Amino acid sequence: MNVTVIGAGYVGLVSGACLADGGNDVILLDHDPRRIELLNGGGLPIYEPGLQEVIDRNRAAGRLRFSRDTPAAVAHGQVIFIAVGTPQAEDGSADLSHVLSAADSIGRWMQGFKVVVTKSTVPVGTGERVRTAVADALAARHLPHDPRAFAVASNPEFLKEGAAVEDFMRPDRIVVGTEPGPDGERARELLRRLYAPFNRVQDRVLLMDLKAAEMTKYAANAMLATRISFMNELANLAGEAGVDIEQVRKGIGADPRIGYSFLYPGTGYGGSCFPKDVRALIRTACVSGCHLRVLEAVEAVNEAQKHILVQKIGARFGNNLRGLLFGLWGLAFKPNTDDMREAPSRIVIKALLERGAQVMAHDPVAMPQARKVLAHDFAGRLSLLDGLRYADTPIACTENADALVIATDWPSFKSPNFDALRQSMRQSVIFDGRNLYDPAIRQLGFEYHAIGR
Repeated sequence: MNVTVIGAGYVGLVSGACLADGGNDVILLDHDPRRIELLNGGGLPIYEPGLQEVIDRNRAAGRLRFSRDTPAAVAHGQVIFIAVGTPQAEDGSADLSHVLSAADSIGRWMQGFKVVVTKSTVPVGTGERVRTAVADALAARHLPHDPRAFAVASNPEFLKEGAAVEDFMRPDRIVVGTEPGPDGERARELLRRLYAPFNRVQDRVLLMDLKAAEMTKYAANAMLATRISFMNELANLAGEAGVDIEQVRKGIGADPRIGYSFLYPGTGYGGSCFPKDVRALIRTACVSGCHLRVLEAVEAVNEAQKHILVQKIGARFGNNLRGLLFGLWGLAFKPNTDDMREAPSRIVIKALLERGAQVMAHDPVAMPQARKVLAHDFAGRLSLLDGLRYADTPIACTENADALVIATDWPSFKSPNFDALRQSMRQSVIFDGRNLYDPAIRQLGFEYHAIGR
């Protein structure tokens, strides 16, 4: 099948490459000339395990192309996915300008029946706005056309950064929301055919109406964020009550009604999805005259939790950190990605530098991205960044350090040589924001501060 994906960002790249791997002829359309030049040159604008290999394989087979040619890309796709960004607007809502611009472009250049699919995370009711944008652009061409000569569908993504290729290739569910009537039925059948290579062992397709599909994505992310904030609140209580939260986590996770997923306490959730989507859902409710009190609390807890390591450092060393060196393991908001969006490390680095400390940081993949993001964070105060340096290895990061701060649970951090680590540091103090270690490392001579342990 001929497929066009508008937007060569995280979701668009993974979706387009994996659809090509399923045997489809895919064009990825993006208007950023630097991104298209990078992709056509064999590079990637993001880090995602396994994605490079999938892209290289399908480019070589002629099934995957990158383009800035909108008319050709729209003409190509029988199914056209809109996978552009929906950044947070000032009022907390999702900014749909890129989505509606893509819909307008489809209406300007389409010929014949198209299935227009929102892959971006969008609020309830966006499908109707996409239909209007396409129809208005068609009408502006003054061509005789059936106003229903296209179908609009919602096919939200459920991709975990760091495991996105695997998630797409072996999905736990494929949500397809369509409009009623013959065109909606036609869209359902086309999308079923498109996803057939990824749906062979068991039927994972969940058919629903357009608005339900849009809401499903937000509801899923909001539920996961709720579990994280719930566990972080319990961890903070456990720390005050002298309880090991790890034992509690195992005790409640063993209940099959609860399970273990997303019950790991830490420094709060970050990234491109949970913070933005929780806020957007809260905003959608406000517009509808509702208040999602649980989610409002989830967001408040998460914002406070991002500062938990800073509070622990302040309680141990005070607020004046001049003359102290902190090693920092982990910059990305989670392992197996270079995504720095709303990463807790940014809050820790900002607080340490502002209080006069020196910071030596290491991350297996995110250091180039971190340099760019932190330069933006410290715009107008770039001199503070003189106190931040980067190390090529974890152990080099801790040389003569007064404390080690762990902000990301990369696998390479989970089992260090503790003897070498202790000998490398000036003071054997660890602030573990991901609960990587057993508190028994205190018996090895470490002063160990974790979350609820």
